[in-house]
Amino acid sequence: MIRPPAVAGRFYPSEPEKLTQQIGQFVSLSGAGEKMRALGCIVPHAGYMYSGHVAGAVYAAIEIPKKCILLGPRHFPRGEPMAILTSGSFSTPLGEAKIDEQLAAALARACPRLRDDAVAHEREHSLEVQIPFLQYLAKDSSFVPVVLATDRYGAIEELGRAVAQVIAAENEPVLAIASTDMNHYESDEITRVKDARAIERILALDPRGLYDTVRSEGITMCGYAATTALLVAMRELRATEARLVRYATSGDVGGDREQVVGYAGVVIR
Repeated sequence: MIRPPAVAGRFYPSEPEKLTQQIGQFVSLSGAGEKMRALGCIVPHAGYMYSGHVAGAVYAAIEIPKKCILLGPRHFPRGEPMAILTSGSFSTPLGEAKIDEQLAAALARACPRLRDDAVAHEREHSLEVQIPFLQYLAKDSSFVPVVLATDRYGAIEELGRAVAQVIAAENEPVLAIASTDMNHYESDEITRVKDARAIERILALDPRGLYDTVRSEGITMCGYAATTALLVAMRELRATEARLVRYATSGDVGGDREQVVGYAGVVIR
């Protein structure tokens, strides 16, 4: 199965030349020095004009291995609550990006809650917008796509442990990527306060703390389940450091400070 692009021409350019140029600008403007070897990272998934510079700063700062596991939210009410694809590819203006069938099968075995479901991935942009960055920076990379619509901590924790299990079993590096935007559609001032509370738990590598903080503080972080699962995996893999690479809100670009969305870029190693 080839999954066609759902948001090319809206979230990012549909012309290969323009897309390549834009990603190159995000990467070159990041100011990143020597690349870090990372276990995981957290990146936003809004339209590139708003959050591409945050995602670009993260990807420019780290070594991108040949294999990645992508975790993100399912924004649309169709499909399984924990949905994986175990074969095929995603098409973007830069070509086809292959799903790593061996790694996907291993993750599906390690986490039986996952269901192979194309419907859940059909229109979802949270993972799609990451793939051109991977194609640009690691041309022959493959990936495993997982989208989540569950809010049950036990299920999220189970997925995180499974991610760690399959990464630990590999003979080569695997990068785990969580895709999320932060607080949505409140003022810039309120959003920055709320996001700081969530980011504090992320930087502490505290999955339960992030989960509880988002829910108790009313932080509308769409990918908090994916990020929580990532943090569980990072703890299992004995990560010791989480670094905030860049933070911004949509108000920094659009100028509207009354209703913004926050974007955080974090590297974990």
